[in-house]
Amino acid sequence: MYGNFGEFLASELASIREQGLHKDERVLEGPQGAEVTVGGRRVLNFCANNYLGLASDPRVVAAAKRTLDEWGYGLSSVRFICGTTSLHKQLEKEMSEFLGTEDTILYAACFDANGGVFEPLVDQDSAIITDQLNHASIIDGVRLAKAQRFIFQHADMESLEAQLKDAAACRFRLIVTDGVFSMDGDLANLEGICDLAEKYDAMVMVDDSHATGFVGARGRGTPERSGVMGRVDIVTTTLGKALGGALGGCTSGRKEIVEWLRQKSRPYLFSNSLPMMVCGASLEVLRILREDPEPLQRLAANQVQLRCGLRELGFDVDEGEHPIIPVHFRRHDNDAMLAQGMSRDLLAEGIYCIGFSFPVVPRGQARIRLQVSAAHSAEQVQRCLDAFAVVGRKHGAI
Repeated sequence: MYGNFGEFLASELASIREQGLHKDERVLEGPQGAEVTVGGRRVLNFCANNYLGLASDPRVVAAAKRTLDEWGYGLSSVRFICGTTSLHKQLEKEMSEFLGTEDTILYAACFDANGGVFEPLVDQDSAIITDQLNHASIIDGVRLAKAQRFIFQHADMESLEAQLKDAAACRFRLIVTDGVFSMDGDLANLEGICDLAEKYDAMVMVDDSHATGFVGARGRGTPERSGVMGRVDIVTTTLGKALGGALGGCTSGRKEIVEWLRQKSRPYLFSNSLPMMVCGASLEVLRILREDPEPLQRLAANQVQLRCGLRELGFDVDEGEHPIIPVHFRRHDNDAMLAQGMSRDLLAEGIYCIGFSFPVVPRGQARIRLQVSAAHSAEQVQRCLDAFAVVGRKHGAI
């Protein structure tokens, strides 16, 4: 049987290569940072989620080593058997304090947090109202729930209100949105969402993975940025981006919700505990954020320099304020091939960045998604702009 199936897969793989849609993996030969080693060359990395530059920070690495020496490599258990330690509880407590919530539950990844939140909380008599551009982990989590599903047009408050009216007969209603949408870097209108939630007696959940640690005055994320801390019922987020860049996620929010998830959430109940060295390193990251505002300031300055510089060169770049800066090719024929070709030639110029195309983004909306870091210097950002100028002109993108 596999002979036929293998031939089918080979044909499909060849087809996506021909369309410029194949996702090749480049191999790093050293630690994550503003510069990385690829193919024996040092290149500037402009596509990592390492927003605060802490993935290889010596303080974070040292904390992970200390924790490894003190606690060992792994716990070989799930939390409710013999996998809960005082360090897990400390991290949950400090994450709650940081996010301004009542309680927090840790997961192996935010994908697991989103996969484990809906099915235990809302049944067939309830409604989930979700933004059409929400992350794949939210989409998969919603599919696991028996609740009725309502989809509102991206960031459209009139569409959301219409869906809330349609869901009025449901026992409970839960509005779900990304805080920052990962492909475009645009922020959800959380104030408008919370206003409608209160008007129509709904709860609000935000996946803040691309905001926790650096969006908002103190890095508390989009609820802080939007002035709605305390009005959001559930926040899911990751430890694997700005907060050290390893792995791990959490769901944070109302204490009764978190306690219910400890009893019912399958990815929590049936997955090993988060490794101790990740907990120790994450606690060190939270300490750094409490004591040192400089990375947030550097990140903001780098984002402005890169975004404005690309727009001045003539690239199709939206206005914004987030360090996700997509360079669009929606005005060009065969946008996917253009994104892949530019990404390849940018690497030759010493700039590591990736072209995104279908199915990661809709057809006709291929792009290079740049992500700037607090670890980049102003000179490194300028080197990126210089390379984009050279490669953009070569490919007719500007």
